Amino acid sequence: MPPIPALHSAAPSTHPDPVTVALVGAEFGWGSSGKLSAVLSALRDRSTPPLRFVGMASGLGRPLLAEHAVDGWYDLPGDAGPSAAAVEEFVRSQGVRAAVVVLDGAAAAALLAVGVPTVFLDSLPFLWSEGDRASLPLDATVYCAQKSVELPPECLAVLADARELHWVEAVIARPGASGPERGARPRAGRPYRRALISLGGLRAPGLVDPGHYPRLVVPAALEALAAHGIEEVHIAGNLPGDLAGRLVDSSVAPPRTTAGPLGHGAFLERLDACDVLLTSPGLTTLLEAGGLKVPTICLPPQNLSQIFNGRYHSQALGARVRVPWPKDVLVEDEALALRSQGEDHALERIYGAIGAAAQGDDRKAIGHALRDGVLDALRRSAGVDEWGALTTAVGTGGAAQVADALLAVLAAADTHP
Repeated sequence: MPPIPALHSAAPSTHPDPVTVALVGAEFGWGSSGKLSAVLSALRDRSTPPLRFVGMASGLGRPLLAEHAVDGWYDLPGDAGPSAAAVEEFVRSQGVRAAVVVLDGAAAAALLAVGVPTVFLDSLPFLWSEGDRASLPLDATVYCAQKSVELPPECLAVLADARELHWVEAVIARPGASGPERGARPRAGRPYRRALISLGGLRAPGLVDPGHYPRLVVPAALEALAAHGIEEVHIAGNLPGDLAGRLVDSSVAPPRTTAGPLGHGAFLERLDACDVLLTSPGLTTLLEAGGLKVPTICLPPQNLSQIFNGRYHSQALGARVRVPWPKDVLVEDEALALRSQGEDHALERIYGAIGAAAQGDDRKAIGHALRDGVLDALRRSAGVDEWGALTTAVGTGGAAQVADALLAVLAAADTHP
């Protein structure tokens, strides 16, 4: 952990000293940081006490938050979650008064244990069963669970024990300014010209090789886009190194294909300007695309939550616009059945199946099946009139609701120090 600087006395000022809030996002994908970004933007739009933000862990998502004023990020030691001593020192030296934590149950528990009022944002409540109970901070000061189009009874039974449960709408952000070609997106049935491929979740714990998924999926998606007449595509996401560029075969990819990670604001601008999105079905991305009414094809799922997300997306739209894995790679219902033992058991099955496919002798046949699946989904997408159905179903006010929950926690802390 880098040394934590001592707080310095501020010069005399007519303004009150800022209140320090810790930020934490799960080390799984970029969705957590996208949600933190949305909450920070909502706080900027409010008349609030002066706030100062410091980050704890969340190494994966820091680039997405570069546009926000975060005073510093601190890596705390601890393989199974930050150690109590490190968290206590972080809180003491930084003067942390409250925290916002997205999906990192261990970090939330550690902050609560040293007396920090904590707003916990659970964007995937539909996943949980009794096997996950111990990993959830049900005693959070405020437990914000994001609404879903469907909530299995097993998850409701677990969340019923949350001390202060608040159901919130989708926690998403919008572009800071309209895209350069806003309004030029084709109407239903019109041909697509510009595409965006987005891959997240590739640095999740438990992945042996984060390149397995993109090696299977990206070439197939590019070939399908070219066959569908797409002229321009950008590949974004947390791909390892220059892998995206090495997966582009100019002989079968669209003529103008580029690759590279995008900050959250830049991603939203690119999303707003494209005609169609192909994405591994992370929930934040699906909701952001729905908020902008961008035609969206779900690529095969990378993890357990993405199975649910892809199904919910197609269900809301009333159209099969998701691409499942071939049955000889992964049978989704078999993975879902393992969830009763906890998410980790299902993830082990999914990661193992993708890894075996990426290293097996049937890679070419799998690639052909995925290409055909993407093409079919692109063709079916022409019949969808309302691409915002999933987002509309859960609302879009979640970032403001989480921001208000934090401000209420801070006000209560001032009243009862």
